[in-house]
Amino acid sequence: MSGAALGLLVAAGAGERLGVGVAKAFVEVAGQPLLAHAARALASAERIDALVVVVAGEDVERAGKALAEAGVQVRAVVQGGVERHESVARGLEALGADDSVVAVHDAARPLATSALVSRTVGALVDPWAAVAPALPVVDTLKLADDAGRVIRTVDRRGVWAVQTPQVFPVDVLRSAHARIDARGLTDDLALVERAGGRVRLVEGEHTNVKVTYPDDLELVAALLAARAGGQR
Repeated sequence: MSGAALGLLVAAGAGERLGVGVAKAFVEVAGQPLLAHAARALASAERIDALVVVVAGEDVERAGKALAEAGVQVRAVVQGGVERHESVARGLEALGADDSVVAVHDAARPLATSALVSRTVGALVDPWAAVAPALPVVDTLKLADDAGRVIRTVDRRGVWAVQTPQVFPVDVLRSAHARIDARGLTDDLALVERAGGRVRLVEGEHTNVKVTYPDDLELVAALLAARAGGQR
């Protein structure tokens, strides 16, 4: 397996649950858009050779400008699709013949460290078809109906919350996208699982939070301020 990978940053989501009236990737925290923070995390990792960014069609030029202003070099900024799996598939089209490994990361996770990225890429060895960081679920889990009535308590033993970046051999991920119906799936690991690939989890980072709601922006801002101040 190659010692390095191409980073594929998915940033085409609308971010409707944030309720800020702008695409999530362009919401600013600490003076820069989430897109720039996430792209820098990928680009600064030793095991990432180059970066391809996928955004909504109307944001291609805007994204290129934002990344240039942030000092992040990219191979290409390409137009994504309506759903996440379509955006990933279009990003894969921008990969070259020499690209053997791809690390798919979400712009909604702007705080992944370069160490996490490199560690995840390095864990992609035979016989694994995919690797992703994850954390064991620590909250009590309840299964409930639409009215909020609890049906049962879910055993959390062995349950993990998966993060990005998710790392794959390029040919494995391309094949999974070509063969498997991705509708309803929330990440690329699920595609590879359905295609019969063996998936490995490695330890994630508690600070690798996903921005979904307005309160998440406050948390990201606080963590960025702490890092700027030399704290961890």
